[in-house]
Amino acid sequence: MKVLVVGANGRVGSHLVDKLVKNGHFVYAGTRKDNLTSSSNNVRYVHIDLLASSEVIAEHMYDAEAIFFVAGSRGKDLLKIDLNGAVKVMRAAENKKVNRFIMLSSVFALNQDKWNESFLKDLTNYNIAKHFADHWLINNTKLDYTILQPGVLKEEPGSGKIEVNIDYPGDNAIENVVDTLVQSLQDPNTIGKVITMSDGKTPISDALRNV
Repeated sequence: MKVLVVGANGRVGSHLVDKLVKNGHFVYAGTRKDNLTSSSNNVRYVHIDLLASSEVIAEHMYDAEAIFFVAGSRGKDLLKIDLNGAVKVMRAAENKKVNRFIMLSSVFALNQDKWNESFLKDLTNYNIAKHFADHWLINNTKLDYTILQPGVLKEEPGSGKIEVNIDYPGDNAIENVVDTLVQSLQDPNTIGKVITMSDGKTPISDALRNV
């Protein structure tokens, strides 16, 4: 497929681009930075500025058939990037009739009763931004969405094994998160699902088969 990754230069996005290419996809790598190039013929950097209008964003989606939203401000501009930027990409996707939309969120973003658990108690504003972005995708679009909600992201090798529909926030190797995102694109069973996850003992394909 031709896939747009919004946030292609981030911790997750850079690995996601590489994994999608390895799986045979052509990737539009969306970033605010200009003049970036790739050594791969299957990667084209495109200018995606989440502060721009949804109409301008749509112009840079080209002929993408699916979108991954993995961008984030790292807490610097939660309203304009993590919340409204995500909504503008959703609107652009609908304008371009790109129905498949996979969004990286945060564990329990839709469950405010759990926002005082573990590390989440220190991320209230982030949780609020993610809560309303997730809510918009579910209730205000007709996109074929998957929302993936991992806990803490760790810079460590992935095991290829996770747990889903968890009850308590846990650690997540970035590689496991990336592999779960890619598998979600391939697995129609994930459409219309909000998937909480952590590292675990179940192979990713098996875990997603049972969401």
